[in-house]
Parts: sequence; structure tokens; C-alpha cells
Amino acid sequence: MKELGGTLTTLAGFFALMSLFAIGGANSAVPEMHRYAVDVQHWLTDRQFADTFALAQLTPGPNVIIVTLIGYHVAGLPGALVTTLSMCGPTCMLAFFVGRTFDRFRGAAWQSALSGGLVPVTLGLTAASATVVATAADYNWAAMAVTLATAVICYFVRINPVWMFAAAAALGLAGVI
Repeated sequence: MKELGGTLTTLAGFFALMSLFAIGGANSAVPEMHRYAVDVQHWLTDRQFADTFALAQLTPGPNVIIVTLIGYHVAGLPGALVTTLSMCGPTCMLAFFVGRTFDRFRGAAWQSALSGGLVPVTLGLTAASATVVATAADYNWAAMAVTLATAVICYFVRINPVWMFAAAAALGLAGVI
């Protein structure tokens, strides 16, 4: 029981800190989550992390589900609860107070400069997340081909992502991936 308490404390501390640096949402913190869960703590393998990310993206609802799944994998239901609350709690409080401050200074020059500066940061963090997940998921040439094809198709064609999931599932069922 003592070990579970230490694990829950570790999960709470890490995800509370991640919540404050996840500019643009939980997906922007995926590279650091991967580094910590796979390389530092060895809670998950690369493949397990990629599968967890895919499952989180496939489920309806917010992208923050990935932290719940990591917590569940590490410490069961208590881990899922702790990681979810740790990822959502600090940012909810910060968003509340920052939102009130932004409303108070609406139209100030620093406000538009700050908002404009956060856009490239968010895009960069999201691109880093995509790179980490694609690297972990591409464990053979077929998986790499599916990743590249998905990226190209999504960039050039407006298509519902469900069709990309269906195509990848069909390739998996056929044993290609």
C-alpha cells in the first residue's frame, strides 16, 4: 500500500506540473508525458504509449483522456482519478483567474501581443507531440507508410478522420500492420 501511495504522489506531482505547461491542451504535453512515462519511469513501452494515445484520440470527449489512461495503466482506478484531477485542477484554477484578468484589461496592447505569441508556441508543441507519437507508432514499414499517407491526405484533402481510422483498422485486420 505504501508503494501505491508513492506512485499516486508521483503521478499527482508530474501531471499537476504538466497541466501548467500544456499550452494549447493536453496534446501539447504529449512529448514530455512520453519521456516521463516511457523513458524515466518505465511505466509504459513505446508501443503501449502509442496505443494509449491512439485510444485517447479515438474516444469521444476531450484529449485529456490520455492522462486518465496513463494513470489507469500505472495505478488502476485511483491512478486514473489522480492523474485526471491533477491535469485538470491546476489549469482550471489558473484559467479562471487569468480569464478574469484578461476581461479586466480588454483591449490592452499587451493582451493582443500575448495572444499572438501563444499561437506559434501552441503550434510548435502540437507538432512536437505529433512527431513523438508518430515515432513511437511506426514500428515497421507498413505503420510508417500509414502514418505518412494519413499526414499527406489530411493535409491536402478535407476528409473526416473516421475514414482514416477505418482504413488503418482494415489494414490491421488484414495483418498488414
